[in-house]
Amino acid sequence: MGAGMDVEEFLARMDAGEAALPGSELARTMDALAEEAVRLCMELNTQLTTPEERVEVMSRITGREVPATFRIFPPFTTDCGKNIRIGERVFVNSGCRFQDQGGITIGDDALIGHNVVIATLNHDLDPSLRAATVPEPVIIGNRAWIGANATVLPGVTIGEGAVVAAGAVVTKDVAPRTIVGGVPARRIREIGG
Repeated sequence: MGAGMDVEEFLARMDAGEAALPGSELARTMDALAEEAVRLCMELNTQLTTPEERVEVMSRITGREVPATFRIFPPFTTDCGKNIRIGERVFVNSGCRFQDQGGITIGDDALIGHNVVIATLNHDLDPSLRAATVPEPVIIGNRAWIGANATVLPGVTIGEGAVVAAGAVVTKDVAPRTIVGGVPARRIREIGG
């Protein structure tokens, strides 16, 4: 990677919530991984590919084997890729943007709608510290459904079987089998059965 830090060390430090300060080895590694992600996303987004070929490219983007049951409709972008974990039978629709340095875990049978943004980095409110990035993971439970144009913010867990309505901005955890919507997202109702 050229920055001197291997991917496993980078992921361990990000998963521990370490802030990436400007000019630090962590920030340089983040930049190097971003450049690799840009190249791989361009490959995914600019070539006619089969579902199997898209799984292979996503495996290179994530640096780990993506299940053969995964489906994605490009375009897709991520600014790291290496901190995405994808379960079985996950579907990601077109136009999604993942900022995954802080970690994105997507459970089995989850559905991610058009143009969903998942963010895992935040900045300090203090202007003198604003350039540092602070990672927090996003976890999407099994059989969750995130509607089109929703945004999921750092540190959020979306429970098993939950539904995020189209256009929602999710700032807090979503309980299992719960529907949320709005800006910021609020509980609409529970899912019976």
